[in-house]
Amino acid sequence: MSDYQTIIGLEVHVQLATKSKLFCSCPNKFGAAPNTQVCPVCLGLPGALPVLNARAIELAVQTGVALGCEIPAFTKWDRKQYFYPDLPKGYQTSQFDLPITEHGKLEVAVDDADARTIRILRAHLEEDAGKSLHDESGAGGDTVIDLNRAGTPLLEIVSEPDLRSAAEAKAYLSELKLILGPEYLGVSDCNMQEGSLRVDANVNIHLDDPKNPGKKLATPIVEIKNLNSFRAVERAIEYEAARQYREWQETGRLIGEAPKQTRGWDDNAGKTIPQREKEESADYRYFPCPDLAPVLNPAAEVDKVRAAMPELPAALRLRLVTDHGLSAYDSDVIVNQGREVVEYFFTAATEAGDAKLAANWVTQHVLRVMNAESKTLTDVGLAPERLGGMIKKLVAGELPSPRAREVFELMIAEKLDADAAMAKLGIAAVDESELVEICRDLLQANPKIVADVQKGNDKAVGALIGQAKKKNPNADPGRVREICLELIAKGL
Repeated sequence: MSDYQTIIGLEVHVQLATKSKLFCSCPNKFGAAPNTQVCPVCLGLPGALPVLNARAIELAVQTGVALGCEIPAFTKWDRKQYFYPDLPKGYQTSQFDLPITEHGKLEVAVDDADARTIRILRAHLEEDAGKSLHDESGAGGDTVIDLNRAGTPLLEIVSEPDLRSAAEAKAYLSELKLILGPEYLGVSDCNMQEGSLRVDANVNIHLDDPKNPGKKLATPIVEIKNLNSFRAVERAIEYEAARQYREWQETGRLIGEAPKQTRGWDDNAGKTIPQREKEESADYRYFPCPDLAPVLNPAAEVDKVRAAMPELPAALRLRLVTDHGLSAYDSDVIVNQGREVVEYFFTAATEAGDAKLAANWVTQHVLRVMNAESKTLTDVGLAPERLGGMIKKLVAGELPSPRAREVFELMIAEKLDADAAMAKLGIAAVDESELVEICRDLLQANPKIVADVQKGNDKAVGALIGQAKKKNPNADPGRVREICLELIAKGL
């Protein structure tokens, strides 16, 4: 709506892909029977002491570098006090004033709009809580607790309130998931259905002050908790912004006049529901964890991570557009499939000598096979060099365009290269002189078509293409059309 501007900050909780939990050796794996991946440490039993998982630190630093964050040389652990059934220790080991990474950024674009920079305030490490499973049938069943997740390494990535629409929030999350997921860094599987990536959205709206032109008013901030799909994030933000506008119209209440509120998202009802007033940092009574030593990240070690950082999606998209002449759309499609598909394209394009045509075959045909049959590139079984070789024959005119799809399918089905597939299909390049002779014979047998073309109707030549294919199935329709028009222009 033009009556207000939506202000959004996101807190993204990413479970890191370590083999064990953050402070103990219990497996970090989804799907085990409830309460089977626990030990005295993650259960918070008396006398049990944490031992830090070094791999979690490595993945957090790698994430920070990828997001352009500062990596302080010194970071420490803090206890965040709150009491909830799925938090057995009564506190969460987290980071308060000295996070492991801070002050980064991520560029996002919606549709054809210019990219905008979204600032990242911090990305800090903490242990995950367990999971409460509520009986929502209305039959009065109990709530049960599964503590398998308790102690899982969690990286909380907190953005500044720089997002301005639900669509922009989705674009931000999509890019973050692409970078961190298996397609690129692999620091997490980012599986939202399994809870590996969860989102809290902080939302309020800014309005023009009707009494003071030029002055802005802001509504109280609401935090929407545990959104588990990008669609839910979009719907929740759109609903909450509209709800706050209606509430402001009714009450006139502004930020500072009411406490920050936490609301849940009911996806079936399509609305947010009040849960509680939001705690401030003082309510958590943070203090340094006495059981864990601070973590040191020397600049030299961080520089090694930075030097080893692979090319990330934004840089790859730019290279595909500037160095290979692809459209922004095609580069986005290729990059969003992951690094394996990007490398596949580079190899095919180099072999073919035509990047744009290679992009067409990768996006329209290779991805079609992958998606239709849920295959990986390995499953497809068509080496990029072979695809590039087939495209090279297309460019050279050795493979007629109408028959390229047949060749492609046979190459996959029987693991052939282009030459073998063409031979098996009886496809051979048509000699130019033979093609000219075919076209001359057709024109002499169809004087009406010649007359129509001479009157300015070039499309009339299309009727001859099928006849040319009957004389030689390998005749290229485009070339038949060109030769026919040239012969008519020269008077046959």
